[in-house]
Amino acid sequence: MGRQPDVHECIAFLLIKDNHVLAEKRKLTKKVVPGAIALPGGHMEHGESPQDALYRELREELSLVPSDITYVCTLLHRSQEFRKLHYFAVHQWEGAMTHNEAEALLWVPCDALDTFDLDVDRIAIREYIRVYKSR
Repeated sequence: MGRQPDVHECIAFLLIKDNHVLAEKRKLTKKVVPGAIALPGGHMEHGESPQDALYRELREELSLVPSDITYVCTLLHRSQEFRKLHYFAVHQWEGAMTHNEAEALLWVPCDALDTFDLDVDRIAIREYIRVYKSR
């Protein structure tokens, strides 16, 4: 049996507004999936919980503080590194949105999943729609 790959714990979030989800165009200088249209997120720090990482990443990347979050799912993804992604939906937040790390931000209709470059993000959005939008 081969050596198990190192798994990087990460979070990603679906900011939901008017049946749209926020996507980022990743900078070409990013190590993981440069230039991709993806859900925002980032690596968890050592000892950090997924929810704490969510709050930190929202503050660092978008200058936002979430006030209504929902856990969506956890998925494994292999790109330039092997990642365990914890997905959260964010329905309400405080602050003026900025894009501190992405090349650009865009609001994508929830049914336009082909906009996203990563299968794992499309799966997470489908899971959000399946579990939470059908209520």
